[in-house]
Amino acid sequence: MDTRTRTPGAQVVGRIAQVLRALSAAMPAGASTTELARAAGLTRPTAHRLLSALADEGFVDREPHTGAWLLGPELYLMGVVAADRYDVTEIARTHVAALASATGESAFFSVRRGHETVCLERQDGSFPIRSFVLHEGKRFPLGVASAGLAILSYLPPAAVDSYLAEARLASEYGQEHSETEIRERIAETRRAGYAVNPGLIVPGSWGLGAAVFSRTGQPAWALTLTGVESRFSPERIPELGRLLLEHAHRLTEQLALR
Repeated sequence: MDTRTRTPGAQVVGRIAQVLRALSAAMPAGASTTELARAAGLTRPTAHRLLSALADEGFVDREPHTGAWLLGPELYLMGVVAADRYDVTEIARTHVAALASATGESAFFSVRRGHETVCLERQDGSFPIRSFVLHEGKRFPLGVASAGLAILSYLPPAAVDSYLAEARLASEYGQEHSETEIRERIAETRRAGYAVNPGLIVPGSWGLGAAVFSRTGQPAWALTLTGVESRFSPERIPELGRLLLEHAHRLTEQLALR
């Protein structure tokens, strides 16, 4: 049962949440009203009304020259307060930096949030050609990109079945994200221990991901590496995967002691 239909005001709160998530994914450049309306699945007038109300309260801001909407100071202040309870980025940052330094690739730390992953940290390595598919605040559904595939692969089977029955990822991300294809990649991820994204989002941009687990044994975060296809040769992938798993294991142990 969807409890939002029984909670007064839930529809408005849900729409505000959709707008803020869409805006978060568009940072740091921000986005126009039309872009945010499209991403949130709202009409432009509705999106503009919500954004204007949020701006009045300081939750969003507007760049005066371009008209782009940005996250506002009130969200920053709330985030600082919430960080003591939720933020593990400071602990993960050492591992992200070490992966970038050791491999020369771009390294990331992402968190699971419901049926999505959200990128929290990025560190670029020394290799001059980089992939810009992923950045801080970028969201992908579970099963899409290496972080989402790594996390989905280690969820309980019943949770995987329920999610894939409703996700309909192929309609947005292509037939390579059909349920059959994702299940095959889940099986391969479990065999290898790490997930591989062979340029399925942007051709030529590859990624590897390893799940990081909570105290209860649930995949709650992921460490990932991305780069151009030539840097992810069949000979090198196992080496990169071993490094990812090593850091993911150590980070899991650290977070369990937090």
